[in-house]
Amino acid sequence: MDGLVTLIDNTSGFIWGGTWGETRLLPVGLLAVVLLGTGLFFMVRLGFRPLRRFLPAIGELWAGRKSQGKEGDITPWQALSTALSGQVGTGNLAGVATAISLGGPGAIFWMWMTALLGMAAAFAESSLAVKFRETHGDGKIHGGPMFYIKNGLNKGKSGLSGPFGWLAMLFCLGTIISAIATGGMIQANSITESVMQTGTELGVGIPNWAVGAVLAVLVFLVIIGGIKSIGSVAGKVVPFMAMFYVLCALVVLILHADKVPGAFVTIFSYAFGFEQALGGAAGYGVLQAIRYGVARGLFSNEAGQGSAPIAHAAAQTKSPVAQGEIAMIGVFIDTIVICTMTALVILVAAGSYPGPDGTTVEYAWQSTLNSSAITTAAFANGIPGGQWVISIALALFAFTTIIGWSYYAQQAAGYLFGDWTSMPIRYVWVLVIFAGTLVTDTVTLWRFGDIANATMAFPNLIAILLLSGVVAMMARDADEKARRGESII
Repeated sequence: MDGLVTLIDNTSGFIWGGTWGETRLLPVGLLAVVLLGTGLFFMVRLGFRPLRRFLPAIGELWAGRKSQGKEGDITPWQALSTALSGQVGTGNLAGVATAISLGGPGAIFWMWMTALLGMAAAFAESSLAVKFRETHGDGKIHGGPMFYIKNGLNKGKSGLSGPFGWLAMLFCLGTIISAIATGGMIQANSITESVMQTGTELGVGIPNWAVGAVLAVLVFLVIIGGIKSIGSVAGKVVPFMAMFYVLCALVVLILHADKVPGAFVTIFSYAFGFEQALGGAAGYGVLQAIRYGVARGLFSNEAGQGSAPIAHAAAQTKSPVAQGEIAMIGVFIDTIVICTMTALVILVAAGSYPGPDGTTVEYAWQSTLNSSAITTAAFANGIPGGQWVISIALALFAFTTIIGWSYYAQQAAGYLFGDWTSMPIRYVWVLVIFAGTLVTDTVTLWRFGDIANATMAFPNLIAILLLSGVVAMMARDADEKARRGESII
């Protein structure tokens, strides 16, 4: 068992940090280079579309509260909410804290870079998902990277037929693994830890199996109705939970307004090694910031990973470009807004904590605390009752992620084995969630999640790069319509 854990740690380290054990094999992680490089490529090729079309994209999202076409299962708004339900999760709380504690405050800068370039990648993958989606005999929309690989690269051939059939199947296998590890078990485990800690503070002992049983039932009640049920719940819960969390974070920042400028200085200082240079470790510090910033950034916003396009493919729209632009807003909300709020609270809310060397430190990220405990401690010191804010937010974030990823798992399994698997997968998903509440080694689970995310990302990034000409053509046609004063919706 120890050997397996070591293998998982080393593999995760190589993919994201370029290391194998204590040996550095690459300056930075391979996936970090591919992910940021792909985002930069699309940012340039699309003429910096995420910046040019940001405000129009917000207008398209607002119009998307209603159906924008006959084909599709849910409104564009619900499609974004479903995608956000998968994006906004423990990565926004525990993931940000982990990035700062392991990679330093500079990791937040690389989170931002991942998001900014990720907006371009999100446009590419989600517009392709709408263009190449299919309507099957069950009357439901089926879309995502496996379908734009099939219909865009593989000439309509599924399975292992054609030159790219293996790529679609590899993506689906990665999606199922990632759904189990990051979309299901990690989220369920985080909810369990939060509820059990809350029970301890109230003097009530709550067993993890009890949390698992209640959570499994709640999840089942939502996902049994399929994408329409998931989209309906996500469309109501996701906007509420995002606004609730951001408002609470803003209260903390207002109360500590004098420290906010210093927090930004700290982020940039650590991002480029200025702070570490004083201790002679500038190069190492920057590499750690890049590794954990990019890894946790992808875990949070999923841009380039290929999960969100599965949700956007179900949108009731006739415009792939409009839905692609709506997808850009999702990445912005997830990382630039929510993750930044978490980071700033962690960096400004001071307290007194035991440090790793036995001394007392001022900030939770410098202490012996880990994961969501860092964010909880920061909010608790930021505002009275702040720990309850995190308990509520964590439960909502993780729950919506669980229901969103159940749909991704269904779509991937359906592509591999047939649409008949949709209902069995919903029952299996409930068991996965219950099992996640019983896991004790969360560190290894996080590392395994990093590997699973990479297993999805590589096939998807290859596919969108090969189809970049199609993306550019759709964007040019939409821009031409806009110049003529026509709506692209």
